[in-house]
Amino acid sequence: MAEQADLTAPLMGRAEVLELVRAQLADILEIEPGEINESSSFADDLNADSLALIELVEALEQELSAQLPDFRIDDEDLEDLRTVRDAVDYVSAKIEAA
Repeated sequence: MAEQADLTAPLMGRAEVLELVRAQLADILEIEPGEINESSSFADDLNADSLALIELVEALEQELSAQLPDFRIDDEDLEDLRTVRDAVDYVSAKIEAA
């Protein structure tokens, strides 16, 4: 007998969001994903400029829109995302709220 999917479970767990953010950032910044930690600061540790962050937002929106059609990262929230952890927490909260 097949098990039913848990419809209350989030579409992606926090670990999967971290891997998605890490993979997208590595691609955008042309670095190895292993160089990116949750505590990494976009500006100080990864040398990511505002354009790189906009690319990250667009990549995450595109990736997640298949599962969550209304998924968006608001422009005014972008300035609060200073570390990888900030981005993962933000995206995870948006997914849970959906």
